Parts: sequence; structure tokens; C-alpha cells
Amino acid sequence: MKKHNFYAGPSILPGEVYEKSSEAIRDFAGTGVSILSISHRSTEFGEVMERARSLVKELLSLDDDFEVLFLQGGASMQFLQVPYNLMHHKSAYLETGTWASRAINEARYFGETVVVASSKDKQFRYIPKDYTVPSDADYFHITTNNTIYGTQMHEIPETEVPLVADMSSDIFSRVLDFNRFGLIYAGAQKNMGPAGTVMVAVRKSLLGKTGRRIPTMLDYETHIKKASMYNTPPVFAVYASMLTLEWVKKQGGVEAMEKINKEKSDLLYAELDRNPLFEPFVAKEDRSMMNVTFDLKDERVKPLFDRLWNEAGIVGLKGHRSVGGYRASLYNALPLESVKVLVEVMQETERKA
Repeated sequence: MKKHNFYAGPSILPGEVYEKSSEAIRDFAGTGVSILSISHRSTEFGEVMERARSLVKELLSLDDDFEVLFLQGGASMQFLQVPYNLMHHKSAYLETGTWASRAINEARYFGETVVVASSKDKQFRYIPKDYTVPSDADYFHITTNNTIYGTQMHEIPETEVPLVADMSSDIFSRVLDFNRFGLIYAGAQKNMGPAGTVMVAVRKSLLGKTGRRIPTMLDYETHIKKASMYNTPPVFAVYASMLTLEWVKKQGGVEAMEKINKEKSDLLYAELDRNPLFEPFVAKEDRSMMNVTFDLKDERVKPLFDRLWNEAGIVGLKGHRSVGGYRASLYNALPLESVKVLVEVMQETERKA
């Protein structure tokens, strides 16, 4: 049976990425050596790293001040690395979920950290709108999409200070003016590739201004000078991410991704709003295109719904343990067909309940 993969991460990847990756495991680029054991110093892998970095710049239309890095430690390492490299005296953060809260906790090790607004008062069910960013902050950090709770920032704030964004779960999913940002980071495993690497796009002009000595491995300038090859990179994760970025480009780029993602999310939210058995988790104006969170209004229906979606070949629909309910992650590689199957299951549940 075909599976419909709604996992929040590691998440579904395009079929051709699975195929090309499996071929490379046996024989990478005609070398006769597996991608799992090729030297990261080989010419063949050097071309992969350069291709992956250049695709990020191309797909996001980044200007020449940006450097793109593929690093290790995931987005969680960036919670630490961002303030280490950018904070001189003060930072500002918008608290919209678990990962934003963790980023705030790490920043507090480096200086004054101002939480300009928080939606914690209502279980992160909305995005705060009215707040002021201190003009003397070294940067303002936002989380554009909140995987656990299912909220998304549909308007990117105007700021006088450099804007830093964790885009782990909506990178390459919609058109934005990415040059408005000073730094963007994204764990690969939600919308860009397999687990094991994190992409960082940072303006060179922001670096070297903290006045502190930064440990070598945590210094962005270290990795910029070595083109993400200072130490052994996560070779397979970078390769599969490169394949995924090539797939995005082949589909028509970020603009094409936004169109299909809107179609998928509109279809699912329309059913959630229509079907009397279900209720979305978050405020309507802040609903995420990537992570749709919802629950049943009557727990007595749960055994029936759970049986039906399992029988339909759906996987990864359970909500995060801290929220409960259900979560359907509609990342770039998820086909519209899978969303239609989920909607049909919801309608069948209504008929049989």
C-alpha cells in the first residue's frame, strides 16, 4: 500500500531524491565509490557542496553579501551560534513556540535578551502582532513557522535592526524578500533534505562585531573561509539536500512551491472548517501552510478516525506530544493526492460517526 507521509520531520522527500540517493549509495557520480564513503575532499563531493550552496542563493535570490553554509548541530545549535556571532550587548526575540523559547534561553548566556512579545499565554495558538523592537538591539529573532503548534508568520515585520529567522519548517515553501534578513537558518529535515545538516545564510557584513573571541567551530567566519569544509561535513545529508534543491528548481522554484502548498493547505483547512467533527488548533489568520494542527471535538470519535486513517495508508498524523490531537505536515514534497486522501478519510469519519 502506498503511504501518505505527514511526518513533521524527518519528513517526506521527492521520489527522485530517494532514487538518486540510493544510486549514489552504490556508486556516486561514476566513481565506483559510495556517497557514504567518498572523501569530502574529493573533487566530486566538492562540486556537490558548491552546487548546494549556489542553489540556496539562486532559489532565495540572495544578494552578494550573503554566504551560504551547511553545518552540523541542527537548528538547535544555531540557537547558540547566532548570539555568539551577532550579539554585542542586546538581542530581541519574538516568542511564538517551543523552539523560539529554546532560542531565547540560549541567547541569555550572551547578554540582555528582550522578549518583545509572546503568545505563550494562549498555548502559542496565535502570532503576536503589536510589539516594539528595541532600536539598540543587535538583531531581532523570529521563528517564521511553528511546527509544533501550527502557526506561521504571514507578514514579516519591518525592523531597524538586522532580522534573524529560524525558517526550519517553511524554507523554500513560499516567496519572501529574503534579502530583508540578516541571517536565515533552517534544519534540513523538515523541508529541504534528510536529518544531519543545517543551512545558514548570513550576511558577511554583520560578522566580527561582537568584541568577543568565538571558539573556532562556532565562528561563522571559520566556515565561510573554508566554504563549509573546515571539518568533515555531513556528506550524505548535503548531497540529498542538493538533490532536493534541484527538484525545487525543476518544479519552477519557490514560486511554484508556494502555489501548490497553498492549494494543499486551502483544501485541508476548508474541510476542517466544514466538518463538524474537527476543530483547528490555532487562530485562523495565523494558520500555517506547512503544519496543520487540529483535534476532534468529541473524543469518542477518535477510535474510528484513527482506524480509518491508518487503513488509508496515512502515517505521521499524530500531534506533538506537548499538544496532542493531530498534525498534518504539508511540506513541499507531499503530493496533493495525499491531502485528498486525508480529506476523504475525514468525510468518511463524519458519515460513520
